Amino acid sequence: MPSGKSLLLGALVGGVVSASVSLLTTPSSGAELRTKVKDQSERLRDIMQELQENGLDLKNQLTQTSKEGAALLKDLSQDIKTSIESWKETIEPHQENLQEHLRQIEESLKDLEDKMKEKNEQQEV
Repeated sequence: MPSGKSLLLGALVGGVVSASVSLLTTPSSGAELRTKVKDQSERLRDIMQELQENGLDLKNQLTQTSKEGAALLKDLSQDIKTSIESWKETIEPHQENLQEHLRQIEESLKDLEDKMKEKNEQQEV
């Protein structure tokens, strides 16, 4: 935030300097000069008030946006978690079926190996 303060200070100093230079370089009477100085100071005060209000509005918008973003991220993470759990529940029965089929294939292969051994032993005798 220091850069925002220095920008604001620079704008303020620049405005004062430019107003002073323009007032001092124009030919006018003392009454006119005082009126111009008064008008410039009021205008500068209005600008400063507007900058302050805009800064507060921006701060409030940023705060609201960050709160909404945090809420959206929380909802999104909950949705993702729910989706993953649902996917796991959907896949689990199929996984068990696949494991059962693999066990059956292993048993069939073992039976086939045993039969091949027996056949080889019978041929050797």
